[in-house]
Amino acid sequence: MDASLGIYLVAIFAVLIVLGVPIAISIGVSSVAVLVYAMPFNVAISTSAQKMVTGIDSFSLLAVPLFIMAGNIMNHGGIARRLVDFAYLFVGRIPGSISHVNVVANMLFGSVSGSAVAAVAAVGKTLLPEARQQGMDIPLFTAANIASGPTGQIIPPSNGMIVYSVVSGGTSIGALFLAGYIPGIIMGLCSTLVLAVSLKLHPEWAGRPVDLKYSLKMALRVIWRAAPSLAMIIVVIGGIIMGIYTATEAACSAVVYALILSLLYHQIDLKVLKNVAADTIVISSLVLFLIGCSSVMSYVLAYTQLPKMISDAILGVTHSPVLILLFMNVILLMVGMFMDLTPALLIFTPIFLPIATKIGIDPVHFGIIMMFNLCIGITTPPVGAALFVGCSVSGVSIEKATRRLIPFFLMTIVGLMVVTYIPALSLWLPSLAGFIK
Repeated sequence: MDASLGIYLVAIFAVLIVLGVPIAISIGVSSVAVLVYAMPFNVAISTSAQKMVTGIDSFSLLAVPLFIMAGNIMNHGGIARRLVDFAYLFVGRIPGSISHVNVVANMLFGSVSGSAVAAVAAVGKTLLPEARQQGMDIPLFTAANIASGPTGQIIPPSNGMIVYSVVSGGTSIGALFLAGYIPGIIMGLCSTLVLAVSLKLHPEWAGRPVDLKYSLKMALRVIWRAAPSLAMIIVVIGGIIMGIYTATEAACSAVVYALILSLLYHQIDLKVLKNVAADTIVISSLVLFLIGCSSVMSYVLAYTQLPKMISDAILGVTHSPVLILLFMNVILLMVGMFMDLTPALLIFTPIFLPIATKIGIDPVHFGIIMMFNLCIGITTPPVGAALFVGCSVSGVSIEKATRRLIPFFLMTIVGLMVVTYIPALSLWLPSLAGFIK
């Protein structure tokens, strides 16, 4: 077995990425090229096709398109407005409240939709007119919207966690979902802290103060309107924890529940539903094609023993869990800036997870570390999806938004370090529910 094949794989992949070839094609072409070099042509092609098919032949992965569809339905179903009103109850009287409401609403929307981009788009569009009306600094509002959007990828349900579960060899999805709550809240709190400090230093950014006074009747009405949407958490997560259904069955329940809510709210019709279905098919096809191509790369990585080479190299330098986790965090933060969450999980989980387990890191905890790292990348240039969507929603240039994002970025890294080095933050809830012994 020629270990240099792993180097060829990385080199071909890097060249294709630099040339601007789409990530899925780059993964597939580089993997097949190495196999063709190492095996007879017909064996390489048949092996590649077989690995692509078996890579997506997973009942757990069926949850991915279902959660995507549930998120798309919620994005069009009037749910964002109700969650925004609910967030106003808690942070509506804080200076610059509209941005704090944005953060809380993104966390709530993410906890029912599982999509960072959907949260940034839906909540941002809902609150932008109010932010302009109040005179809020729009670049800061945009930065808060972008920075808090990825909480929806960590707070369950999360497609990224499902992908990690499959790639890692069957890590419990229920355990991963529960493990995401506290780290997701920490990410949201990082955004609120930066907002509080920024508005303290620049009070003019807060705009005009809003005099919000809720009577008991008004507060109860807001809670009543938001309760059906928030009940999605019980429908999805509660059913998994109680063992009523699997994550895939929970995703199916989420689609049905979201559709019923949207119809009751009179926010969706057959035309909108047709567009929702079309968007779901397109996005799901891209994700599953990417997973299929990455399955070929995973096979090539195992064939060339590149992960073992990297593991031996790292462990040859140090066996300190602190330093190894710091090194992994730096690499994943850099990767997240140039690669989307799903391909990064597919490529780097087989490389880093064996090292993590060797130094005693629980696979559930390591999955949260990877998710937290790569969620930061969703907000950063040059390829951050949340960054582009957030700027598109508010009309703020990427340069202005990025300047406001820097403090959020730095504070979220502090949150990442806390989550990395305090495993109990990730493992306490899964242990409490009996997923981890």
